[in-house]
Amino acid sequence: MTRPVNTREIIMGTLMAITEEERYCHVVLREVLEKYQYLEKRDRAFISRVVEGTVENMIQIDYILEQFSSVRVCSMKPYIRNLLRMSVYQMKFMDSVPDSAVCNEAVKLAQKKGFYTLKGFVNGVLRNTARNLDGTALPDAAKTPRKYLSVRYSMPEWILQNWLAQFDFGTVEKMCQAMEKESRTCIRCNLSRASKEETIRKLQEQNVTVKEVPYLDYALEISDYNYLQTLNAFKEGLFQVQDVSSMLVAEVAAPRWGDYCIDVCAAPGGKSLHLSDKLNGSGYVEARDLTDYKVAMMQENLERTKRINMTAVRMDATVFDQDSVGKADILLADLPCSGLGVIGRKPDIKYKMTQAKQNELVKLQRKILDTVWSYVKVGGTLVYSTCTIGAQENQYNVKWLLDNYPFRLESIDPYLDERLHSRTTKAGYLQLLPGVHAADGFFIARFKRIG
Repeated sequence: MTRPVNTREIIMGTLMAITEEERYCHVVLREVLEKYQYLEKRDRAFISRVVEGTVENMIQIDYILEQFSSVRVCSMKPYIRNLLRMSVYQMKFMDSVPDSAVCNEAVKLAQKKGFYTLKGFVNGVLRNTARNLDGTALPDAAKTPRKYLSVRYSMPEWILQNWLAQFDFGTVEKMCQAMEKESRTCIRCNLSRASKEETIRKLQEQNVTVKEVPYLDYALEISDYNYLQTLNAFKEGLFQVQDVSSMLVAEVAAPRWGDYCIDVCAAPGGKSLHLSDKLNGSGYVEARDLTDYKVAMMQENLERTKRINMTAVRMDATVFDQDSVGKADILLADLPCSGLGVIGRKPDIKYKMTQAKQNELVKLQRKILDTVWSYVKVGGTLVYSTCTIGAQENQYNVKWLLDNYPFRLESIDPYLDERLHSRTTKAGYLQLLPGVHAADGFFIARFKRIG
């Protein structure tokens, strides 16, 4: 007889892997859901929501716990800390779960893991929290705006300090609000494989809900499906999962018939595949990345979408390749970055990234640009992009490139929906902001080599 599965025990194991082993939330959660795919859809949804919600709201949850615990959160035993976090999340954000049930289940789990002497502590903190939760006040937004934003939206203060130096309070709050919303699945129709209408029809045949999205007519949002891999349109290579912000990179690159394109940090390959699709069988796209694993990931997508003018190769972007000099009509430099623009999809990024790590990433970005700039033909195009928000990795790198290498910015207005036009797009770059634009946070700049 199979022992019943305790969903909260699964959640705790998942949270421990994320917080103590420092693994990425989306990776661990995917593994867990695959392992327990036999569970009822309701139980799988409960596991996903509690894990993602606890991680997304961790700073606010810790703030609440500090009001009712005699022990600082950082001083608690890791299992107890995550047990209390998971429980407070359910109390504050899930009305369908009675507070008494949350407390009882937490005490049972503490006992089951051998924390007999801490049962009373867990029970006391959670019952005190349940009684007083509605009266817990956030920091004052007028007096301490950065602290308010940090607690209310569980965003580290160092990130907010950088954003508030570049954008006003209202814009930053819009960004934080957007990152709290449930992530949508956006797809790009492979128009060289099938029309948008054909792709929509195939999706709707499997009861997938399909919606149009702004900025690009071949981009769609899909929902009401269980596994992507079971969709016939996906198996047949009719679409690629890709946010609109990422799709705009190939739009800005604007490949022409027969162009040779190099993507120096390409995995998982969405932008390279998009270039290949836009070339409609002509030209060539060389998608490069650092490891065999990343190349295999790209190769899988390449074969599924039946691309004939693209290859995936293992190559280190920081190591100069003489054979590539002057070879590329288009060079994509979508470089490793802090990822702060996609916190809404990968919430633990905000906890794993630090100012020191970001500073190191800027050095890496410049090392790669210094290595690969000469691969662009004179008169060719270099597109620099990141999935982050902030001048340090974006505008400052643009200025550094212009100051040190033979490039000039080109207006990207001709390649963008008019709703995205601005003073900066006319100058040659675009900073997308979640909550302000209908897209992830993303930065794109277009350069022309002039010598």
